[in-house]
Amino acid sequence: MSLIKPFRGLRPAPGRAEEVLAPPYDVLDSAEARERAKHRPYSFLHISKPEIDLPEDIDPYDPAVYAKAAENLQNMIRKGILIRDAKPCYYIYRLQWGDHVQTGLVAVASVADYNRNKIRKHEFTRPVKEDDRVRQIKAVSAQTGPVMLAYGEAPEIDALLAEGAAASPAFEVRADDGIIHTLWVVEDAALIDRISTAVNALPALYIADGHHRSAAAARVCAERGSPPESLDCYFLSVIFPYHEMKILDYNRVVRDLNGLSEAAFLDQVAQRFAIEEVGEQAVAPRKHGEFGMYLPGRWYRLTLKPEFISTDPVGKLDVSLLAANLIEPVLGISDPRTDERIDFVGGMRGLEELARRVDSGQMAVAFALFPTPMADLLAVADAGEVMPPKSTWFEPKLADGVVSHVLD
Repeated sequence: MSLIKPFRGLRPAPGRAEEVLAPPYDVLDSAEARERAKHRPYSFLHISKPEIDLPEDIDPYDPAVYAKAAENLQNMIRKGILIRDAKPCYYIYRLQWGDHVQTGLVAVASVADYNRNKIRKHEFTRPVKEDDRVRQIKAVSAQTGPVMLAYGEAPEIDALLAEGAAASPAFEVRADDGIIHTLWVVEDAALIDRISTAVNALPALYIADGHHRSAAAARVCAERGSPPESLDCYFLSVIFPYHEMKILDYNRVVRDLNGLSEAAFLDQVAQRFAIEEVGEQAVAPRKHGEFGMYLPGRWYRLTLKPEFISTDPVGKLDVSLLAANLIEPVLGISDPRTDERIDFVGGMRGLEELARRVDSGQMAVAFALFPTPMADLLAVADAGEVMPPKSTWFEPKLADGVVSHVLD
């Protein structure tokens, strides 16, 4: 059984990458995607968010949407905008965001190994999102959205990726957000074999982002009844060394104080946290167990008292500590997946967004969290546990359209 394989990637033709590459389908709503794709007929958004080419009031899960995705993909292939490599290759994909650089391997990863937990998960999936990806894969007979995977300490693999990236790239594109996307095609049979040997020897791979895409691929494989080594029982992946991956803070805002006055709320918080009033200066947590809290007009630094720190792989996460010691017992929110009183703000928006949401009156209180370390994510996955919702916000994001995996 091969953990990963090379594959015949479908990718932008020479000189076309800048027209094709698009933000991942799940970071834009339909209106934003429609605006982004305006005057860009070959943007991959026409495949990943095909409702933009249909009436604005259409349900994004309507069968016509998936049919439009298939039509748009075939149109781009027919016009030579997307080309498919003649033989199986690996691809090396580098993301550069300011001074941050991460270099990963584009490969297809085994559904069988996913099912037996050699490709490890750390999140639950939502049925509606998983069903959406199943319909998309079946409609276009391809996987167009990659799963972001991580591998543990493996200097040999790091060196192989650097070797592959020493050649001239197939393309280098600077996106609107300033992130530079660079792709190399690995065609050399000897280097392909060395990469395969090194990665297949790993004890595990870890899903960082893309649980719905991997779950959907597993369902499509099962429905087709294909043998485990068939390419339609492998899913599109970009595999990065864990030490190069960047997780930003994933912060919380809450609509009300659960019927408490501000003074009573602070009194309850003080039972488990040391509270330091800071004032107008935003508080970015500096370490595990420390939190920023914003009430109208002022910031506080919260430090969890030592007796409430957990050593459990999930319980020790800062998102868990905040939930167990404040969000649930003080604010009365026991299920953040379904409770509409809580919302989540990715770190890319900055701490100013937390203050804005509270000062606008939309929310009553905001919390800034210390980013979850990659080592903690791996520990949760190794323990077979599940992280709380909205625990990780990865940046930079993979672009859609870099390479797709055709199933037939």
